[in-house]
Amino acid sequence: MIKHIVFWRLKNRDDAATREQDAHAIKAKIEGLRGRIPGLLHIEAGIDFSQSDTSSDIVLYSEFESRAALDGYQDHPAHQEIVAFIGARRSERRLVDYEV
Repeated sequence: MIKHIVFWRLKNRDDAATREQDAHAIKAKIEGLRGRIPGLLHIEAGIDFSQSDTSSDIVLYSEFESRAALDGYQDHPAHQEIVAFIGARRSERRLVDYEV
């Protein structure tokens, strides 16, 4: 099994309302992928509530059957739509992929 975890910091960190709105829109889009991508076993998104200087604003946690399934997810049109949506709203991205 592959675990794919991504953290984002959003733009407009000084505008809490916009940041919150963007975070909720991203969370909804991510969770809307459930059941749409072959080999995707689990997907969830969380919004940070600590809002510390070192925290990210939103996290993606997902599990895949295999590395091939993760590769398929990366190229899937539904995922690519989200990549573009998040890309326009993020200032930073961190990623970890690992096998268990």
